[in-house]
Amino acid sequence: MDRRDFVEKGAATLCVMPFLGWTSFMNADPTKPTWLVELIKLNDANVKGAAKHKITDPAHPYFGGYFNDMGLANPHSNCGFLNMSCPAISSKESVYYQSKDLLNDIVLNLKSLLKLQHEDGTIDLMDTNFHSTPDTGFMTKQTAISYKLLKQSGTPGMEEALKLFQQFLQKTGEALIVGGIHTPNHRWVVSAALTKLNELWPDVRYVNRINEWLAEHIDLDADGQYTEKSTGGYSALVDRVLITIAKGNNRPDLLNAVRKNLEMMYYYIHPNGEVVTEASNRQDKGQISHLDGYYYAYRYMSLLDNNAEMAAACGLIEKTTPNSSLGILNYLLEDPFLWKTLPSPKALPINYVKSFPYSGVVRIRRQQWDATLLSNNPGWLTFHKGNAVLQGMRVASSFFGKGQFLSEQIKQVGNTWVLNKSLEGVYYQPFTKEFIREDGDLGKIPKSNRKQSNINYLDTTVTIAEAATGGITVEIDMKGTDRVPVSLELIFRKGGTFSGVKPHATNPDAFYFNESKGTYTLGTDSISFGPGKMDHLGTVLRGALPAMNANTVYITGITPFKHTLQIA
Repeated sequence: MDRRDFVEKGAATLCVMPFLGWTSFMNADPTKPTWLVELIKLNDANVKGAAKHKITDPAHPYFGGYFNDMGLANPHSNCGFLNMSCPAISSKESVYYQSKDLLNDIVLNLKSLLKLQHEDGTIDLMDTNFHSTPDTGFMTKQTAISYKLLKQSGTPGMEEALKLFQQFLQKTGEALIVGGIHTPNHRWVVSAALTKLNELWPDVRYVNRINEWLAEHIDLDADGQYTEKSTGGYSALVDRVLITIAKGNNRPDLLNAVRKNLEMMYYYIHPNGEVVTEASNRQDKGQISHLDGYYYAYRYMSLLDNNAEMAAACGLIEKTTPNSSLGILNYLLEDPFLWKTLPSPKALPINYVKSFPYSGVVRIRRQQWDATLLSNNPGWLTFHKGNAVLQGMRVASSFFGKGQFLSEQIKQVGNTWVLNKSLEGVYYQPFTKEFIREDGDLGKIPKSNRKQSNINYLDTTVTIAEAATGGITVEIDMKGTDRVPVSLELIFRKGGTFSGVKPHATNPDAFYFNESKGTYTLGTDSISFGPGKMDHLGTVLRGALPAMNANTVYITGITPFKHTLQIA
């Protein structure tokens, strides 16, 4: 779960000043659709449930604030409460509409939040970042909308709350116009936060800082992916905040990057609705993630462009992760444009071979199964059949303690995809006389000054192709130095059952495979694999990566090792 999930699980927002012909709709005061009313009701339950985290001791320095799971008062939990309570108090459909008691909770929470805010306007992410401009931006871009909803609610006696809220937000603005960032997406988060502040309290300093960051250009590659390649987290975030910046600063050109990323994501969807995360450079790498973080951007762009495929993506999200848009309720309430009915959907692609060279990814999908090939990744292949998941294939040898295979690139050769890695294992001769030091300090003599000898070689080639009978074939060819032990891992997600494999003597998650065919089954979905091979009992060889926390089937051999598997 993302570190900010208490506060937001989803989207960015649209600005108050519409462009591209929306004014007539925005002024029409439309009725809230049923699905939005249902979200308001679900949010009521969250507001009630937040009480268990509330600091109720009047003697506590942060009385009225909220604890995190570590029992610490912190800005993120406090902002999270604001982002639940303000939509509730401002919605006529909520049991908390114009609630005097909830307003009192908001006032106490804001007083606690101001104590947690530094004099320079920044806040802390207590897991890792202190005096953090980026985390201040994360909180500001959403709580600014909560302020707006509270102000529009007409709740009697809200003046004190608005004054405290404004104090917090304007102090964050002072931090955001000068503070630095850590990662590429932070530039756009900070700019989106400044955009929202500028809508509330126009300030040329906000606009100038936004333009400073935008001068660096959007970091989108030819594949349609952002620098961090974080399909399970930050790519969706960037789409959301770019929409905010585009609308608030009259920059519709920024939406081109959003379109390209959303279109790329059509080809990163597994049959069960999960998304490919193995190429990510961030903490979502290899984690189970769905498409729900993209809901706001898909909904917005589908309505803006009358895009049927993006409407289908919204439908997929609603089906696979119901009510996931609850975390963006204040964004949805702010902009009635998003209440419109989506276009009739057009089916997303489910039958393709697609290469993304800048991301080091090749995707093969055929209806209900798909495979992902990955360069610069020791887990260079995944295979999904519904909810049955081969989450990685790895191969390693005990070649000089550096035999874990990964390929720097994926080459297409005809109808096949080829991964390759060549290794050398060397020995070294004595230093010649001119390099020898009298003190014998080897640390001061470069090892490169020794002549190499007795050089061993190991070349590994993996060739992947679609099988004529369905699924894929994987051929592993390792040669160069003989008698090197090899261990091939088929790493399956936990939860399923196996046939055709033999349990490891001591590791309940490990299995040997020496039959012609094995299967892994989860519910009604199955993956078959074979044939197996077992020339020795070594599993995690010296120099290989540790075993993953997953059910792993091992095929073992000795070089020269040539083995072809079919996965279907």
